[in-house]
Amino acid sequence: MAMTRVRPGRVLFKTRGRPNGVPAPRRDSAVIDWAAYIDGHRASTETVADAVRLIRDGRLTADGDSAGFVWVGLHEPSATELTELAEVFGLHPLAVEDAIHAHQRPKLERYDDVHFVVMKTVGYVATDPGGTEVVETGEIMIFCGPDFVVTVRHGAHGALGPVRRDLEKDPARLALGPAAVLHAVADRVVDGYVCVADAVMEDIDEVEEAVFSPERTDESRRIYRLKREVIQLKRAVGPLAGPLRNLSGRRFVPAEIKEYLRDVEDHLTRVREQVEAYDELLNPILQAHMTQVTVADNRDMRKISAWGAIFMVPTAIAGVYGMNFDFMPETQWRYGYPMILGVITLACLSLYRGFRRNGWL
Repeated sequence: MAMTRVRPGRVLFKTRGRPNGVPAPRRDSAVIDWAAYIDGHRASTETVADAVRLIRDGRLTADGDSAGFVWVGLHEPSATELTELAEVFGLHPLAVEDAIHAHQRPKLERYDDVHFVVMKTVGYVATDPGGTEVVETGEIMIFCGPDFVVTVRHGAHGALGPVRRDLEKDPARLALGPAAVLHAVADRVVDGYVCVADAVMEDIDEVEEAVFSPERTDESRRIYRLKREVIQLKRAVGPLAGPLRNLSGRRFVPAEIKEYLRDVEDHLTRVREQVEAYDELLNPILQAHMTQVTVADNRDMRKISAWGAIFMVPTAIAGVYGMNFDFMPETQWRYGYPMILGVITLACLSLYRGFRRNGWL
């Protein structure tokens, strides 16, 4: 794809200068940071356009390729901002549309010499003062060209500032080109999967302990919530395996980076297996909990039935003697009333003893 040259008079994302000379994006701009990297070293510029000119109009390698690249980081950009960058870097309209609207599955697509990668980011955050945590997802879209990297982040998770700072401390790796940034972002995303998976595992352990504890608790709501969080993790982790595997075979990725990408793929495989095991573990926990609930309900029903049978005896006898008949047995006897009370007491005690012996009370 022929790269679009930046016109000398064009200014992209005008900025104010920081005291230390590093430009800062406007408050209303989606651009978080940008820089030109030459031989792995950062060259700060006043605008994105200046960074592009510095790379494309600067010195070239013996093969005619640029000796550096531009890295532009954006957070939830508007259509206008991303369209401006698309004109500069020659981004495909379909990929730009995906980056604007987000809500994409993890994937890897190629448009001429530009690779478009989508990754899901995850975070385990508390949603209420009670400490209830849920898995929240975001997205990172990466446009990776011969002399540029554009990262577009959606959501509050997966900030790439630490990734940029770590890479800038290792100029040798940055000198490998845009593929080094691609690997660093993928490694950061997968590390986030590992952290969230470990946090979910701790919650599963707590639920399992509560379910099998002697105390009677209702953990069904929490189990269903954990199953939903595991599904969210599956949607993020599972589809990323294919794109990572395909990246390892791309020609634009140096051999050194391919080794690192295979390591990231290995970590992703372990997380994916871990998340699948969570789902298999939650199913028997839920079944055990529902069995306990059923047993407890049956125990309560037996107690209610037993006490109902005991109280039925005095009710039945009192009902008979409450009838207005002239000829009732023992109504004229002096000890008739104490005798009836004794019969009721003896019958109730006999029933109570029988139910206790059978485990109903």
